[in-house]
Amino acid sequence: MKVSLVQTSIKWLDSMHNRSIAEQLLDKHAGSDIYFFAEMFTTGFCMSPKDCAESGEETLTWLKKMAIERGVAIGGSVSVQENGKYYNRFYVVKSDGSYVEYNKRHLFSFAGEDKSYEAGQERVIVEVGGVRILLQVCYDLRFPVWSRNRGDYDAMVCVANWPTPRRFVWDTLLRARALENQAYACGVNIVGCDPTCEYSGGTAAVDFLGGTIGQVPDKEEGVVSFEIDIKALNEFRDKFPALNDADNFTLKI
Repeated sequence: MKVSLVQTSIKWLDSMHNRSIAEQLLDKHAGSDIYFFAEMFTTGFCMSPKDCAESGEETLTWLKKMAIERGVAIGGSVSVQENGKYYNRFYVVKSDGSYVEYNKRHLFSFAGEDKSYEAGQERVIVEVGGVRILLQVCYDLRFPVWSRNRGDYDAMVCVANWPTPRRFVWDTLLRARALENQAYACGVNIVGCDPTCEYSGGTAAVDFLGGTIGQVPDKEEGVVSFEIDIKALNEFRDKFPALNDADNFTLKI
């Protein structure tokens, strides 16, 4: 399966502009089976949801339109309002318009995200093209128990707004998650600035051996595309079955 990770420079709180740029990049880099955009890719990492949260599913409708018209799957996170509460919600829409959603579990209290948004209660895995993909959002990357592979996924995708001062952490954790879970680990970040932070990118894919198999150049908008090789992944897991020795545990949410 061919995957594309899309690194954009987000115009603050301008959803129409950001969706327009996203559509242009989709058309410019046609040919993949699934595309991923960053965290809150239509607004930027907004901690005032009353100023940015969608209640009318504008971006979800756009994602469905893009996916159906192009015959691909597309994902990214959006600030949404539902039943009086706000969520940082990661949608993945399939080519037939069906979709799954994951509400960010670990809210970034350092920026006050926990004061504005509700934490998700379910770990979500979506299957596309025979590949099982674990969905993660930004801060989730710091919590390995939440992403621990129980033999239930082949790749994880973390969409983020991860700032430049903590870039080394991003690069290190992405590689660690791939190695410890014997899975592909994909991270989608942004470039540019918002009212509080600067972002240098780091959008990349790491394979199950810990090698970088694709990366968008720093400080540039762009797309990296790569293949997920399930046969090679399963052969490696059979040859070196480390996951069989993992500790058993139960998550209490």
